Amino acid sequence: MSETLSADSPTHLRVIEALYSGHHGWLYETLKKKLGNAMDAADLTQDTFTRVLVSKVTHIEQPRAYLSCVAKGILINWYQRKALERAYLDALTHLPVQEVPSPELRFVVLETLHQIDAMLDALPPLVKRAFLLSQIGGLKYDDIAEQLGVSLITVKRYMKQAFMQCLLLVE
Repeated sequence: MSETLSADSPTHLRVIEALYSGHHGWLYETLKKKLGNAMDAADLTQDTFTRVLVSKVTHIEQPRAYLSCVAKGILINWYQRKALERAYLDALTHLPVQEVPSPELRFVVLETLHQIDAMLDALPPLVKRAFLLSQIGGLKYDDIAEQLGVSLITVKRYMKQAFMQCLLLVE
């Protein structure tokens, strides 16, 4: 797998097919051991190979190291999603029975939370912190500036950046 190929060529697809057939079982077993769950391991293995396929990588020197790296990123995202889901479901247990949303609404809320989480992770750390202090903490911009040790105009710039990111999410 050391030749350089066009990402959409039949040869590229054969390289990916060889990668899949040669390393699928190994990756699946590795993930199954790590997760202790065959279904999740199968899903994450497929996600890994899907990511490799769409990445248009044309040169892979060390297939297992490459697959491990891709799978690790997918696994981190998966753990973050699971933690967010657990937190949401835990919060639901504290609601009166009549206020618990339907399974359909829970699904929509979880998907929205995942999108918001991804949007927040795309922000620089201080922008994210300023946004959360404002929106979750209810702090005024002056208080945020003081807490972050930046000027008021910087907080306004941070908030503009965060709100622009929110607008992109809505569109």
